[in-house]
Amino acid sequence: MAIVITSIFFIVIGLALGGGGLWLVTLGGSIFYLFAGLMFLITAGLLLMRKAVALWVYAALVVTALAWAIWEVGFDWWQLGPRGGMIILLGLWLLTPWIRHPLGLRSPTGITYGANPWPLAVPVILAILVAIYSMTTDPHDLAGALPTDAVAANPAFGGSVPDGEWHQYGRTPFGQRYSPLDQINVQNIATLKEAWRYQTGDVKRPEDISETTYQVTPLKVKDTLYLCTPHNWAIALDAKTGKEKWKYDANSGMNPDRQHQTCRGVTYYADPAVAAGQPCAERVYLPTSDARLIALDATDGKICTSFADQGVLHLETGMRYNPAGYYYSTSPPVAVAGKIIIGGAVNDNYSTQEQSGVIRAFDINTGALLWNWDSGNPDVTTPITNGQTYTTNSPNSWSVFSVDETLGMVYLPLGNQVPDQLGINRSDNVEKFSSSIVALDIATGQLRWVRQTVHHDLWDMDVPAQPALIDLTKPDGTVVPALVGATKQGDIYVLDRRTGVPIIQVKEIPAPGGAVTGDHTSPTQPISDLTFSPEPLKEKDMWGVSLFDQLACRIDFHRYYYEGRYTPPSLKGTIVYPGNFGTFNWGSIAVDPERQIMFAMPTYLAFTSRLVPAADIPPRGQDEKGSEQGLNRNDGAPYGVFMGPYLGLLKIPCQAPPWGYVAGVDLRTGKIAYMHKNGTVRDMTPLPLPFKVGVPGIGGPMLTKGGVAFLGAAVDNYLRAYDVTSGRQLWQARLPAGGQATPMTYMADDNKQYVVMVAGGHGSVGTKPGDYVIAYTLP
Repeated sequence: MAIVITSIFFIVIGLALGGGGLWLVTLGGSIFYLFAGLMFLITAGLLLMRKAVALWVYAALVVTALAWAIWEVGFDWWQLGPRGGMIILLGLWLLTPWIRHPLGLRSPTGITYGANPWPLAVPVILAILVAIYSMTTDPHDLAGALPTDAVAANPAFGGSVPDGEWHQYGRTPFGQRYSPLDQINVQNIATLKEAWRYQTGDVKRPEDISETTYQVTPLKVKDTLYLCTPHNWAIALDAKTGKEKWKYDANSGMNPDRQHQTCRGVTYYADPAVAAGQPCAERVYLPTSDARLIALDATDGKICTSFADQGVLHLETGMRYNPAGYYYSTSPPVAVAGKIIIGGAVNDNYSTQEQSGVIRAFDINTGALLWNWDSGNPDVTTPITNGQTYTTNSPNSWSVFSVDETLGMVYLPLGNQVPDQLGINRSDNVEKFSSSIVALDIATGQLRWVRQTVHHDLWDMDVPAQPALIDLTKPDGTVVPALVGATKQGDIYVLDRRTGVPIIQVKEIPAPGGAVTGDHTSPTQPISDLTFSPEPLKEKDMWGVSLFDQLACRIDFHRYYYEGRYTPPSLKGTIVYPGNFGTFNWGSIAVDPERQIMFAMPTYLAFTSRLVPAADIPPRGQDEKGSEQGLNRNDGAPYGVFMGPYLGLLKIPCQAPPWGYVAGVDLRTGKIAYMHKNGTVRDMTPLPLPFKVGVPGIGGPMLTKGGVAFLGAAVDNYLRAYDVTSGRQLWQARLPAGGQATPMTYMADDNKQYVVMVAGGHGSVGTKPGDYVIAYTLP
């Protein structure tokens, strides 16, 4: 009976692998799966005939599979396993007495001798030894060390933020995400313990859109933490105890058309003209998902009615089109020189008639419009008057700005014009400013310089990350005011922030063509010499937990259009790699201005996009909710787009891991010192498996003078600490929900350094939702 059942099982496997393998061969892919399918079928037939040669045939399959796997991927366990795991397990089954004995000989005396196991046992044992060896190696690890010496004795942090405080999203206007505190350091980090936790009460609701996320980095000013929640509550907490001081609900409502329901942070401002202790002498500005900016008294959370319209600035003013839910501010504005400067997020790929991406500066006390910079009409920055409107669908800036008040410039990461995947009829201004880093004059809003990171962007490669400002010391001792800008495509732009001229070389390289009729591609694209851009995908990079889903991914790989980075969108479907999730996203990078080094979390996750003719787009569903994944309608455009992560049959990435790393860079040389896999699959699988595969993440790192980097972000629910010098993990704490936010640190009035992490989950990556604010300190 065991022989018959095994034979039937082998026939099913053989038909599946053989049929899929034949399809793959016709697409120009590997012949191995067709060969494996035939070998399973031959083995099944020989088993039914009770022929001992079945073991020899299967041994040939084991040897061939082992040689093929090593030839394709070397000694990479996570890629060898899917190629050989099932084959070896079934080989072990064929070596059991239930299979070997019926295949053996019966002597004249009636004694049965099982088939000789060694022809199959030897290659199976060899394959197992190779597997064991591969588990001890990590071909994806880059070991190294960053320099430890302080290059700058008195580094510029930006602004006048006390060492123990955190006044802006990136701590200071420079956006470095660096703290000069060193009470928590490499030597004592292992003893870090939870000090307190607070739950906001703002949790994901059944009617929420999928991307309802906690991405907030709290501020710490004096003895208080200030933060916001996804549904636009502003909250103040005691920095030492975590006790709530006040809470304000903006009542921004629910709208299924919003693609994002999130708040990355609030903005703090102290009015020098108002005596301390007076109402609204200190303010917190809260951006909302219904396009408002609300001024609150930092001491009690009450509205500062002297600002704008009874404390509320209406950001939809001046928009020619104003569909509800299509425009909002997810990131905190910057406060500088008596101004509050704000951009806005515009829904991707909803319509050709959406709000403008205009950047505006308002009087921080009164809310009066001081200047507006519209990338669709960039030369005129004087405030528009009643009846005038901004350019529809001009490139927007949805992320966080940085400021150098001494140079008089604000630095913007700029996005694309929607539709993201269609470049038909874009204006010269849109072509100039899409997907770029832009410097504006703080006083007037006039353009100072622009550095484009993608030409004629058709991939949603908007610049997502707040630029980090740092003064770099060159080998000859001269100091250059620099900007470090991370991009979705993995390039790190290191520019002179006075002029936008590259400090680390930027080159133009050839790019693929083949855009749809009526559109075009740029013949070249820029790339920085400092880049985390991955090698182009190949068929051998396709992955799965078994031969079957790996085969399906290989077939898909050949059916999609893909010629490497910047392969244009197509009607048949295009692989986008790096994907529009980004090698880097809004979490940005962290820089140490003393050692002049950088710590980052590059992520690698391929996406696919497929253009859909407008006539083929079905009517909108009654319960349809906003999302960047799935079908994006692009109302008014000739095509919609269907896009999302490149996943296999089991909804795991088609590309092989690692999908996420931590990395260190010496900014003076532009060299990557190390890259280590980051994160486990514990929260990606039904079983809590702690395998360190290197998983995707979204969020950002934070550095300290103590030589420690803190990072949540990965899709397993942990906050981790790393030795910045080597990148090796030193400590971790289990979080009660997804930690897709950027941690921060401060000193409380008990002279203890605290590290704070917000854990509330992220809808796009499917981590556990929650509403936690957790502080850690030394015992």
